[in-house]
Amino acid sequence: MGKKRNKTRNRHGLQAITLCISTALVLILLGLVVFSVLAGRNLSSYVKENLVVTMMLEQDMTDPEAQQICSSLKMRPYIKQIHYISKEESLKEATRAMGTDPSEFTNGVNPFPSSIEITLTSEYANNDSLKWISKELRKYPKVSEINYQKDLVDKVNQNLYRIGLVLIVLAVLLTFVSFSLINNTIRLSVYARRFSIHTMKLVGASWGFIRRPFVRRAIWEGVIAAFVACLVLSGCVFALYNYEPDILTVVTWQVMAITAASVFLFGIIITAICANISVNKFLRMKAGELYKI
Repeated sequence: MGKKRNKTRNRHGLQAITLCISTALVLILLGLVVFSVLAGRNLSSYVKENLVVTMMLEQDMTDPEAQQICSSLKMRPYIKQIHYISKEESLKEATRAMGTDPSEFTNGVNPFPSSIEITLTSEYANNDSLKWISKELRKYPKVSEINYQKDLVDKVNQNLYRIGLVLIVLAVLLTFVSFSLINNTIRLSVYARRFSIHTMKLVGASWGFIRRPFVRRAIWEGVIAAFVACLVLSGCVFALYNYEPDILTVVTWQVMAITAASVFLFGIIITAICANISVNKFLRMKAGELYKI
């Protein structure tokens, strides 16, 4: 009798370990999707906010006048950062790039105008916004030209849109697949105890009373699986950091916190729902039906 009890306990323990491992693998995939969506959004903002709009100023623009324009631009809601490049800085940059002083060929006159480099907030880094922003910037005095890479902006926005769409579709598919896999795993676990469920039903136990321990057990297994999944995901982030430390500009602590919370939430909710569905299925069955499945 004792050997039979030990064998049953070992079988249930093995089922619990199998459920935890399979659930953890599914949660890792879901966590990767959540992580990719959040990191992709940050990457989108990072790329957009590194697109530069250049205001070319006329030759007779003085430094005080340019600084006044910069002060005025800082008040605009679409401006993230401003960098003023004086004529002298432009000449030094050109001399460094060319290896010779260009002013030697213009009788000592600096041929380069001053300019203002502007980076926009991510919400305004699209061609529709850049059109009216360019018109507004041209209204400033002694502004000769507004330059930005229109084709690059289009390509960046198109690629980011496609990546976002793929990630959303992948998230929906993985959610469906993960629910199916976890549901099948929990159903097998409950299946092994279907006769115990029927016995409790025969002695008058309510459905809620019978269902409660199965749901509680499934939730705990979901929590353990989520913890394992978070450890694996943390290891992946640490490996990414070792390979490229600048990854932290995209993978912020908010991204990691939301990903971990999502993994735990998925682990608890999906296992609880699947346990409810599986137990209810066996509760509805009659005694004869239990031998046919």
